[in-house]
Amino acid sequence: MDPDTMRGDGGDVYWRRRMSVLVAVLVVVAVVAWACSTRAAGPQRSSAQSSASASPTPDPLLAGLRTLAMGTASPSPSPSPSASASASPASKKGAAAAHGKRAGEPCNERDLVLSMQGKQDVYAGADLPNFLVTLVNTGPVMCRADVGPRAMEVRITSGDDRIWSTADCVSGAGVELQELERGVPYVRSLDWDRRRSSADCRTTPPDALPGTYVAVARMGKLKSAMGVFHLR
Repeated sequence: MDPDTMRGDGGDVYWRRRMSVLVAVLVVVAVVAWACSTRAAGPQRSSAQSSASASPTPDPLLAGLRTLAMGTASPSPSPSPSASASASPASKKGAAAAHGKRAGEPCNERDLVLSMQGKQDVYAGADLPNFLVTLVNTGPVMCRADVGPRAMEVRITSGDDRIWSTADCVSGAGVELQELERGVPYVRSLDWDRRRSSADCRTTPPDALPGTYVAVARMGKLKSAMGVFHLR
């Protein structure tokens, strides 16, 4: 074989090897450059994560209050004040419809709360016993109730003895219709003149004797708690 040919082949092999080394170096440089760019981006992501973690954690109590206010656990935009205001009458109408009630209709007894409070426990001398009678509508809408002396009676007894009643000797029809807004109490102040009363309306009723008495307010099937007081 010709020695020049061997030398030529050897030269080609030499240059091929040099080119392979050069390509390998370029690949290594590219890998190093890619790694450097990845590290450069890494702190940005970590700083973003740290800034996100540095943001204040929502107060669980406030989150719970928001959840209760919205009535759902899923996040939703808070309603505007105007929307809340417009929803309020609708909710009232819905509640009234659920009870089958319209404003101004007669009150149902189950929606009324009747109570009575005495001014003091002992009345001496010329002090007149005084009572505050309270009637509250707990229904969904305004209703009407007869608070006249017959319909909303205050009765005073001593043992089994019926001493006095607002239903005795009522002049006229004795009807007094009152509009009761939901939750707004109707209050009546009532004095007892210390005299007995009766259905025959005697002109000179006798005075009540000193002793212990019980006052109760009645309205249909409703009845207040008993108020015990003493005359001296």
